[in-house]
Amino acid sequence: MATATASSSYPPLEERPLKNTIVLFDVDETLTPARRSVTPEMLDILSRLRQKCAIGFVGGSDFSKQQEQLGTKEISVTTLFDYCFAENGLTAYKLGQPLPSSSFIKWIGEDQYKELVRYILHYIADLDIPIKRGTFVEFRNGMINVSPIGRNASLQERLDFCKWDETAGVRKKFVADLRERFGHLGLTFSIGGQISFDVFPTGWDKTFCLTHLENEGKKPGGVQYTTIHFFGDKTYQGGNDYEIYSDPRTIGHSVEGPADTIRQLKETFGL
Repeated sequence: MATATASSSYPPLEERPLKNTIVLFDVDETLTPARRSVTPEMLDILSRLRQKCAIGFVGGSDFSKQQEQLGTKEISVTTLFDYCFAENGLTAYKLGQPLPSSSFIKWIGEDQYKELVRYILHYIADLDIPIKRGTFVEFRNGMINVSPIGRNASLQERLDFCKWDETAGVRKKFVADLRERFGHLGLTFSIGGQISFDVFPTGWDKTFCLTHLENEGKKPGGVQYTTIHFFGDKTYQGGNDYEIYSDPRTIGHSVEGPADTIRQLKETFGL
């Protein structure tokens, strides 16, 4: 079985057999189980796909979480993918080299940010839900992540909350209330994962990473990607994969977990 190795083991981007094709992946429930590590089987198929075309991931979490899930202490995730788009591409790497980044706090301004967070924390304090843990608002470079239960919840607590919220609809109502209260700020509220939702400037969803690809294609010797595949699980309207999945620039693939991703990759690319 082949294994994923450093980028030097692969043909240069402009010499891949499918030169103008790139395959992008969501992380949680697409490449890995939610907040858990990638399997050797997934790394193997990604390695084989990378021999044919460019590959990249685009996730809402910050880079450290994606390193934790997709890489190891010895292997940087930037060596396993040609493109790494953390926080929807607000933090980005091409072949291990950083690309220009953007900042949510600079965009929204300190006063409006404080008003938003104050409202969110009051709202969570008044929620009657089964349990609450900690880290209800996680500040990231390109967004904030809001979790009614708290991101410190255990794996089992996450699973229990996710199942409970399918009926209770706490996150859906929370997001609807925020849209009504803060719609004037030009923010998007997007439900993703098991326990949280993201808040970011409209247009800073996962389609933000496509701008990086377009800009790289304009550089001398850059590859123009005319075929962009995207694999994700939250592809329904309101899910955090919906915008890039339905974007006219991409070919969207909706998956039901990592095993389904592997199955579809084998069928689509003959791996």
